[in-house]
Amino acid sequence: MTQETAQTAAQPLAPLVPAPLPGEDYIDLPTRLRRLAQAAPDAPCLTAEGQHLTRAEFVARMQQGAGLLQARGIGPGDVVATLAGVTVDHVCAYMAIVAAGAAVATLPTSAAPEALQRMGDNSGAVLVLGDAQAGPGLGYEDLSAFWAQAAGHAPAQPVAIGPDDLLDILYSSGTTGHPKGIEHDARFRDRQIFRFRNYGFDDQAVCLISTPIYSNTTLVTLLPALGQGSHVVLMQKFDSLRFLQLAQQYRVSHTMLVPVQIRRLIEHPDFDSFDLSAFQVKLCTSAPLTPPLLAQVLQRWPGRMINIYGMTEGGVSTILDCTANPDKLHTVGKPVLGGDVRFIDDTGAEVAAGEIGEIVGRSPTLMRGYRNAPDATRAVVWNSPEGHSYMRTGDMGRLDEDGFLILMDRKKDMIISGGFNIYACDLEDMLARNPAVHEAAVVGVADADWGEIPVAYVTLKGQATAEDILATANAALGKTQRLKGLKILPEMPRSAIGKILKRELREQWQS
Repeated sequence: MTQETAQTAAQPLAPLVPAPLPGEDYIDLPTRLRRLAQAAPDAPCLTAEGQHLTRAEFVARMQQGAGLLQARGIGPGDVVATLAGVTVDHVCAYMAIVAAGAAVATLPTSAAPEALQRMGDNSGAVLVLGDAQAGPGLGYEDLSAFWAQAAGHAPAQPVAIGPDDLLDILYSSGTTGHPKGIEHDARFRDRQIFRFRNYGFDDQAVCLISTPIYSNTTLVTLLPALGQGSHVVLMQKFDSLRFLQLAQQYRVSHTMLVPVQIRRLIEHPDFDSFDLSAFQVKLCTSAPLTPPLLAQVLQRWPGRMINIYGMTEGGVSTILDCTANPDKLHTVGKPVLGGDVRFIDDTGAEVAAGEIGEIVGRSPTLMRGYRNAPDATRAVVWNSPEGHSYMRTGDMGRLDEDGFLILMDRKKDMIISGGFNIYACDLEDMLARNPAVHEAAVVGVADADWGEIPVAYVTLKGQATAEDILATANAALGKTQRLKGLKILPEMPRSAIGKILKRELREQWQS
């Protein structure tokens, strides 16, 4: 580490509280929900298989659950963890914890027992509420028992929730390794509610949720939907056919998906037979959508297609309205209102305009920091010459001539072979052009002669051999880019929200 980089990493994370956005008016989330229930108590609020809550019923459960927590002495300054599936009970528990004045730590049900124990210890949770999705690794109070006890309980005493108060803690890298607890304050979530008005989240919207509640992919949509009075429909487990059935049945207007879900929906043989005309907006995040897949969505699926690039930590955030910018599908859009992105080299210095560098960003939403990890927090901050805090993304990219952000690769996924930088995404794009290839992932593995060499994994949608696919790709690639090996898999290893686990692919090859 250079002296300049060390100095940058040692500086603290300055509070990022930009001037209020036009029309912004902070209101804590429980207060929003109470007001919505008073205005239209019988309006639909939350629906799952066999369950339906109106706004008044949802708020009554929130208040009873919060009252039970307060009776147990749980309130401001405390953390309550959840370890549960995509259910009405879980959503109600999240809001009950917030209404009691405590913070929610949403723990991933997909995590290994050892990782769960570390998360529980790190959060300092005084209580864990879980269900059958929890699995082993952490003791918990059953959610159904909690709600049975809360039924009929005296409602909570109102708690003042300030914009700087801790609201939730989300954990990164929850399947293996050492996950970090990402702290969000109430302002962070309220600004997301405000921002999502731009996508038509209002009291007429119907939002279908099909990703885990412990993921920010879900909460960044679920909370604005609830906070604006939308009708939220829950899927406990994603299934392409069931998603299409629910979308048609409830006249769904909004949803947030990850790329693998969109691919599975578009490729479902009955996709075009469903009435999806009520859709106004489909949102996608967690990974970029490929231009060919986006083209299919724009052609066959009604409503706007919005791709969001960002981090659970906040800071960097760009938006691509794919419908309005069909010639920019290879990008992830422009910074959100009040946001900025810059690009730095390994020393922390900004690179020249148009050159590739690590993306750093700031926006109206930024985490408070990593839970009980000040060194880790400082390490992800880049302070600009003007003294502003930017989040380091670990992604490489550049701006095009129109100010749209082009992603190149994760910094850790950039392959340095014989002194040349090789971007895995370029090789993956080349492999994807083969009509027999369904999906491609390229990783770098250690090599005694070259330092690293690029190798590929693919899944198929047609007939082809690994040798033929490799030869076709290498014939079109530059000499320094050529793949040194390729394997065919029945399916890619994925995280709970659909990201390809390149770490596992790299380890599989090297083993």
